[in-house]
Amino acid sequence: MAVTVKIPAQLRVATGGEEELEVDGATVGEALDAVFAAHGELRDRITEDGTLRRFVNVYVSGEDIRFRDGLDTELSDGDEVTILPAVAGGR
Repeated sequence: MAVTVKIPAQLRVATGGEEELEVDGATVGEALDAVFAAHGELRDRITEDGTLRRFVNVYVSGEDIRFRDGLDTELSDGDEVTILPAVAGGR
């Protein structure tokens, strides 16, 4: 099923500037694997040892996958998967 993966500005250099990618996947993990197949550099920036890096948040239609089934979270046709790395800030 087709889903949209939204790429944050700080990772777009690895996608040639693309903000959104249309991929197929029944789960978040499958969708991310499709993204990695097209843009391999993203894998090391987002995952470590097959799991999401601690500072990378992923949402499906606005809901954090950590409160669902993680990378096994099921997707429906047309879902939006948003990758959002935590960014340190402050003064």
